[in-house]
Amino acid sequence: MRNSTCLLQPSLATTVALPVIYSSLFPVGSFGNILTAWILSRQAPTKRTQYIYLVNLVTANLLVCSTMPFLAVYFARGYQWTYDSVACRITNHLGTLIMHVSMYVTITILCSTALSQYATLKKNSDTQYSQAVNENFYRCVLEKVRQPKFAKYFCIIIWLTVLCITVIAITYNVQTKAVEEFHRCYNVRVEAGEFTAMVAASFATACFFLSFMTVLLSYYSLTRHLSKIQKNTCIGEKHLIYRKVKRNILVIQMILTVCFLPYHIFRPIFYVLLTNNDCPRLNYLVEIKNFLTCVAASKSSLDPVIILLLDKTFKKSLYGLFTKSTPEH
Repeated sequence: MRNSTCLLQPSLATTVALPVIYSSLFPVGSFGNILTAWILSRQAPTKRTQYIYLVNLVTANLLVCSTMPFLAVYFARGYQWTYDSVACRITNHLGTLIMHVSMYVTITILCSTALSQYATLKKNSDTQYSQAVNENFYRCVLEKVRQPKFAKYFCIIIWLTVLCITVIAITYNVQTKAVEEFHRCYNVRVEAGEFTAMVAASFATACFFLSFMTVLLSYYSLTRHLSKIQKNTCIGEKHLIYRKVKRNILVIQMILTVCFLPYHIFRPIFYVLLTNNDCPRLNYLVEIKNFLTCVAASKSSLDPVIILLLDKTFKKSLYGLFTKSTPEH
């Protein structure tokens, strides 16, 4: 068992750098995602699968951005708060809940977006594509992914599933913690979580790597297919569409790799090394975890730029705002 009596000593990197980063990301992310939501509500076709995924993605981003002021204050002042203070409870329980729910909704929706684009191309792919594979895999899975009705219900299931798992883990942790053991809000159990939090984190990590591999395999399959048709035919408009979707899936893969992969690689290591009672090393582990969480959260502020790259309708609508003309659809 880890030493829950170890007193965490936050460094300047935690008490200064993290508050500054979160305080900077909050206005950028809030403005960008609100602008994105406004443009989507005015211009995007509401029955489009991509639109449904983007709306849920922007919603998750705004929820992550809403936690950033609380996180900035927590890292700046949390080591001075008492554990049973209102500020501590709001930041740790509500802030943690919103952050993790939104993070994994985002990861799953990014995977669904990549799979939806891949499925759309497969529908229009050459007749050389195996009919048996079409019937057994594409018709059962890919056909569903690209349907707006499926996207709507799938997003609802994602929100409810992630919310239930996170609420159960946090509620159990609150009930099992003895307030008298702690004097400060910034402590080992808050930063590491209890057994149920570790189980939920392990499940979430497995879901992330499943999503990561799904996007990776989609990109690999599309690359092979594009390479094959380029050898047999000249490059036409259809093949340029393949390249565009390939680029979009690559962007999603880069997001998962840069923003989320380091955090999910480190988290199992973090829990394994927590069994050691070395307080100085425990401090370093907690600070690394918090910085990698910040990297993951920063993705929510960068999403408007990513959506600009992925969605043609959004790009035209944004251009129309600055040119004061109605974009052509």
